[in-house]
Amino acid sequence: MRKAERESFLKSFGVFFLSLALLSGVLEYFEYFKLKHDIHEKVYNEMRLCSYDLKCTQYEFDFVPLESKKLYQLSESNQELYALFSLPKNDTYALKLSLSQSHYQKLLRQSQNLVIGHYLWALAIISLISAFFSLFALHPLRRALRLTEEFSRDILHDLNTPLAALRLNVSRLSIAQKDEKKIARITQSIDTIVSLGDNLRGYLEEHDEKREHFDLHTLLEERLMTFQKLYPDITFSLNQETLLLDTNRDAFMRIIDNLFSNAAKYNIHYGTVTIGVNRSNASLLIQDTGKGIDHPEKIFERFYKENDRGMGIGLHIVKKFCDMLKISIEVESHPGTGSLFTLHLAALTVR
Repeated sequence: MRKAERESFLKSFGVFFLSLALLSGVLEYFEYFKLKHDIHEKVYNEMRLCSYDLKCTQYEFDFVPLESKKLYQLSESNQELYALFSLPKNDTYALKLSLSQSHYQKLLRQSQNLVIGHYLWALAIISLISAFFSLFALHPLRRALRLTEEFSRDILHDLNTPLAALRLNVSRLSIAQKDEKKIARITQSIDTIVSLGDNLRGYLEEHDEKREHFDLHTLLEERLMTFQKLYPDITFSLNQETLLLDTNRDAFMRIIDNLFSNAAKYNIHYGTVTIGVNRSNASLLIQDTGKGIDHPEKIFERFYKENDRGMGIGLHIVKKFCDMLKISIEVESHPGTGSLFTLHLAALTVR
């Protein structure tokens, strides 16, 4: 079950379960008071029968001053449950039959245990019903996700042919023509399309199930070699510290590629991109000398962009991958001073 499906299932299950559990709890609450009322009715009827011949062992009896307002009704005190009955030809005293508070509480506990037992059985049945309805409600979402994934994979597969043809033609142009700048721009555009396809392909993969150990410094060096060729006028620098990570390497590489691409693409001419691994607090810092960001709080929103370049999905993809891999990402940026992205990798670090 994918993350979106799992989240949908849990939320649906929670709504179904809590709603039915609350309704069942209210019903059991009323059932308890009904059982309590039945106990009172039973005790009173037994006391009334006992008042004729006093042949009952569970009730104590006594003669007390007559209180006409309490005759023939069940009353409760801190010590007992009792009822008063009139005596023939006697206007001064009344017969008092009582049930000790301990015996009464025992009867109530029996009722409470019965109600709790019913409620636990009800919760078990409710959980099964909630799971069934949640799976039933999840079916259309799962089908839609599968169709979307199949469509996306088909598109990615079909893109391979035109991209291969473009690369072949560009290689021929580079031999026949002398305009290296134009050819470099075409090559860069093709690489951008390939990178976006890799982002989408990586997004469709199950990242949690494909974890591996790898050296962060080695991965950064590999990616910097690629980006140095794509952006020859940008200076990339990397310190020598490293971390051993345990996560999905391809998904992590998609994060790095998007951040490196943005840092180079929106940099000044002959600018620099500084990459630093901080071993002490398990973090990765990527700083550029670009124009900065006017609204850094919005950059992870889908399709948000501050200029006409790009499509506004690169950093949104970065945030999605970071959430998947449990990476905390922060950005500091001010117009004219460049941007600093910090990835906190403590959750991925192998100790």
